[in-house]
Amino acid sequence: MDLVAEGAGVAPGLVELRRELHRIPEVGLQLPKTQAMVLDAVAGLPLQVSTGKELTSVVGLLRGGQPGPTVLLRGDMDALPVVEETDLGYAAENGNMHACGHDLHTAGLVGAAQLLSAHREELHGNVLFMFQPGEEGLGGAGYMLREGLLGATGDKPIAAYAIHVWSQEASGIFQTRPGTIMAGSNQLHIAVRGKGGHGSSPDKTIDPVPVVAELVLALQTYATRRMNVFDPVVITVTQLEAGVAINVIPDTARLGATVRTLSDATFQQLSHELPSLAEKIAAAHGCTVDANFVPQYPVTVNDAERTAETSAVLQQLLGAERVQPLDNPLMGSEDFSMVLQEVPGTFVMLGARPDDVDADDAPSNHSSVVRFDDVVLGDQAAALAQLAVNHLIPA
Repeated sequence: MDLVAEGAGVAPGLVELRRELHRIPEVGLQLPKTQAMVLDAVAGLPLQVSTGKELTSVVGLLRGGQPGPTVLLRGDMDALPVVEETDLGYAAENGNMHACGHDLHTAGLVGAAQLLSAHREELHGNVLFMFQPGEEGLGGAGYMLREGLLGATGDKPIAAYAIHVWSQEASGIFQTRPGTIMAGSNQLHIAVRGKGGHGSSPDKTIDPVPVVAELVLALQTYATRRMNVFDPVVITVTQLEAGVAINVIPDTARLGATVRTLSDATFQQLSHELPSLAEKIAAAHGCTVDANFVPQYPVTVNDAERTAETSAVLQQLLGAERVQPLDNPLMGSEDFSMVLQEVPGTFVMLGARPDDVDADDAPSNHSSVVRFDDVVLGDQAAALAQLAVNHLIPA
C-alpha cells in the first residue's frame, strides 16, 4: 500500500473539489451547498452516510472487511464572514471566505475516504469521517457529539485525528506536539451602567464611557501582573459600544473581549477575577456592572501516546524532514478539543504557504488576502488515511 502515490492520484480531483468549495463559502451551522457537495463527492464510496439534525453535518462510516476498532477522522467545513480580497480565479463573491482553510480540510477528508475505501477489505475495523459545520465559534463538534457521533459503530473510537492547514508555514510541513497544542477560548462581556444625560453637563451624570475605557487598560495590566508568565493568557478587547448621539452621555457602555487560556488553573482564576475586577472599577466611579465570563472552547490537548505514534507514522510516510515538533502551543482555539476530551488523539498543523508568498509577509489565517497552497491535498489525504491504517491493519 503506497498511500502517498495513491494520494497523488486523487489529488487533481481534490483540488477541483476544494476550489468549488472555495467559491461558495458558507458560515455557521447550516451549510446546505457545502453539505450537498460533500454528499456528492462521497456518493460512490462504500460508506454508510448520515446527516445531522441540528446542523448540516455529514458522517461517513466505512466498515472494514474484518472486525476491529474504530478510528475517527475530522474535517471542518465552515467559512468566515470575511469579504475575500484575493485575486484567485476561484475567489468567493458572496461576502464570506474560506479564510481558515476549511475548504482544504473538507477536500482532504474526502480524499482520505477515497483512499481508505479502496482498501476496505484490508481494514480490521472502521473509520468515521466527521464532516463538521460550525467550528468558527459555534461549537459544531459539540452538536455532533450530542447527536451520537461517537456511538455510530457501537464502540467509542480508540483514536481521533484532524489536520489543520496554516498559511505561515512552508507548504507540506507537518507539525504537532504532545499535550496542550491550542488554547481554550472564552468570552468576556461587560456592560457598565451609569446615569446618562447631556454631553455638556457630565457632572450631572454618571458617565459609563470612561469606566469602559479604564477597563480596557485594566484588563491588559491584569494579564501582565496577575497571571503566571509561564502559563500565558491573552486578553484582547475586540468590541466597544456606547452612545449614538454625539451630545448625549449614554446610560450604558459595553465591551467584549476574547480570553485565551492554556490551563484549567488560569481558566478558573480568570472566570472569578475578571468579573470582580470590572465590578470594583465600576463601583469606584459610582456605576454598576453586568460582567459575564463565558466558556467557549476548552484547551486542545493531544494525547501523548497517540502523538508519538502520529509523528512516527508521518515521518515514515513522508520523510523525517517534513515532520517537525511544534515548540509551543498556539493561542488560537479549536472545537476539536471537545472530541479529544472524549477520545485520545492528535491535532496536527500542516503548512500551506504558497511558494510565491514570502514567509515574513505571509498573511495569517482569517485574513481577507490569505491564500493556501492546495498542492498539499494529496499528502493531506494520505496522512489522514495512514493514521487510520496504523490502527486498522495488523503489522
